[in-house]
Amino acid sequence: MNRVTVFIDGFNLYHSLNARPFFYKYKWLNLAKLAACFINPKNTEIIEIYYFTAYSTWNKDKLNRHQTYVKALQFVNVKPILGVFRYIDLTCPVCHKSYNTFREKRTDVNIAINLFQTAIDDTWDTALIISGDSDLIPAIASIKKKFPAKRIGVVIPIGRRAEELKQVADFHMKIKTKHLATCQFDDVIKVDNSLTLNRPSSWK
Repeated sequence: MNRVTVFIDGFNLYHSLNARPFFYKYKWLNLAKLAACFINPKNTEIIEIYYFTAYSTWNKDKLNRHQTYVKALQFVNVKPILGVFRYIDLTCPVCHKSYNTFREKRTDVNIAINLFQTAIDDTWDTALIISGDSDLIPAIASIKKKFPAKRIGVVIPIGRRAEELKQVADFHMKIKTKHLATCQFDDVIKVDNSLTLNRPSSWK
């Protein structure tokens, strides 16, 4: 069997859905089910699924939605790996005024580290990366050079092109609306007698 590990760039995927109001209803996305859309079950086994993200701790509503979603993912054995947001100073290129904002850090680094570590540990034959982020190109190229027998494919989030990323991967596929529509969690997930998870109202 071809052993597959899936690496999901949570922010890249989320922003592809957040870019258009039509896709808001698909944010309650079962990533285990989504990953299964891109493998051949006859000769392929998904070994692990990793979800890379960070919490917006300064926004209570976003934080609650995100934590609920992560619990839903853990219920289907998706493993979250958390980065952080940093408060940074920027300058507007138009008016040249300074302003403060939050910027997510570590996601691409965490993906790269976990790609290398799992390749070294030989836990997969094929890595499937769900992302359109070109920052991952150096990590992919390095792993392909170090482990030429292993294959790395990319699944491009909806609305993204990622032409440079496609060039370095062994193969590429595209998330389509039909994948999003058929890979939703139930509106209510009963984890156990003490925990029920509900689709956020803004994701309906």
